[in-house]
Amino acid sequence: MPQHTFRVNGSQVTVDAADDERLLWVLRDLLGITGPKYGCGINVCKACTSHLNGRAVNPCAIPVKDLGPTDEVTTIEGLAATAGGDLHPMQQAWLDHDVAQCGYCQPGQIMAAVDLVRRTAAEGRDITDADLDTLRNICRCGTYSRIRAAIKDGAKRM
Repeated sequence: MPQHTFRVNGSQVTVDAADDERLLWVLRDLLGITGPKYGCGINVCKACTSHLNGRAVNPCAIPVKDLGPTDEVTTIEGLAATAGGDLHPMQQAWLDHDVAQCGYCQPGQIMAAVDLVRRTAAEGRDITDADLDTLRNICRCGTYSRIRAAIKDGAKRM
């Protein structure tokens, strides 16, 4: 089995995995990182959304062979460390707005929201409803109005 080395949540890891094994399975099954959820496995539901080199990606669609030693994967488990606290400001906004019902999609929702806020801030502007409309993470519980409120609040805190 080939070896693949990359960074996860600030630590260098090396795994034995087939080149075409998807990053989601490497994270969950080989590394025991269960924050990124398996929803559809075909890059549609976005429950597995994580960050790769600071940008939102869906690990279910990334073969592990596409990662190199300097690539940094951040999952919900490592998000707070990127902000230097116990919780990332977006995670705190999620709690403050009581977003989660079942909670299954929430790690992916939060990771997508953080990326969106970072991108709009880099453009020198505040997040808009049109920006929020671009998020395609699926929530079966339908907490979209609370999700949107939490993202706007989290954006102010970031």
